[in-house]
Amino acid sequence: MPSPFPGMDPYLESHWGDIHHALINYARDAIQPRLPGDLYARMEERVYVESPQELAARYLDVRVVEGNPVGGVAVATETVVAVAEPYVLEILAEPVTEGFIEIREPGSGDRVITVIEVLSPANKEPGEGRRQYRRKQRELQRGRVNLVEIDLLRAGRWTVLAARDWLPERLREPYHISVFRSWRPLSLEFYHAPLRQRLPAIRVPLRQGDPDVALDIQALTDRSYQFGRYERTDYARDPKPPLTGDDAVWADALLREKGLRE
Repeated sequence: MPSPFPGMDPYLESHWGDIHHALINYARDAIQPRLPGDLYARMEERVYVESPQELAARYLDVRVVEGNPVGGVAVATETVVAVAEPYVLEILAEPVTEGFIEIREPGSGDRVITVIEVLSPANKEPGEGRRQYRRKQRELQRGRVNLVEIDLLRAGRWTVLAARDWLPERLREPYHISVFRSWRPLSLEFYHAPLRQRLPAIRVPLRQGDPDVALDIQALTDRSYQFGRYERTDYARDPKPPLTGDDAVWADALLREKGLRE
C-alpha cells in the first residue's frame, strides 16, 4: 500500500533513523548502474559524539541510566534542615553515525567526484552534528567536489548551501534539494518540493563533460515507505512536527478522503 501523500509523507519524519538509512541505500542502488564504467558509488559513514545536553535536547541516540546518589556533598543552609537525597539520572552520549554517498574515480587515485547527502536532524539543529556538516560543506566547496543535498525534514534550521534568503518566497519549501557543481563555484541549483506535489527527479553531476545521472527522489521515498511497512502509520494523529495553516487543512481533507481519518 503506498503512502496517501502524493509527495513526501510528513509522518515519516518521526522514523528518520530508518528512513535515512533506506534512502541512502536505495539512492546508491539507483545510481550505480547508470554511472560510467570508470566511476563507482559507495556508502560511507561519519561518526561523532555530541554532548549529553545537545543529545537530550533532541532526544536522539540518548541512554538514561541511574546514577549514584549525591550523598556526601555539603549543603549550606541557614538553619538545620534534613535535606533529601535526589534520584540522579545520567545521560550517556553515544556515537552518532550518519551515512552518505560518495561517487569516486579509481583511475585518479580514488578521487571523490560527487557527494550525496540526505540531511538528518543532527545536521539541522545546534550541536556537533551541525558543526561537522557545515565544515564538510566548506571543505567540499574548496576541494571542488560536487555536492547534492537532499532535505526532506520540516523540523530544524535551513542548512543546504542554497541559502533561504537567496530564494524567492515561493521556493522556500521545507522539502528541497540543493546541487553544487564543482566547475561552477558561483552557481547553485535548487529544487523545491511542495508538500502537495510529487518529489522531483534531480540531476546528479559527475565530472565536467559527463552526462548527469537522474535520481528520482519520489521513487526512493516510495520504496522506503513500502519496504518499511509504513502503511501501518496512525494517520488519525498529527505528524511531528504538526502541519499548520493551509497545509494542515489540505492534509486533513486528503486523509479523510482516503478513509484514514474520521
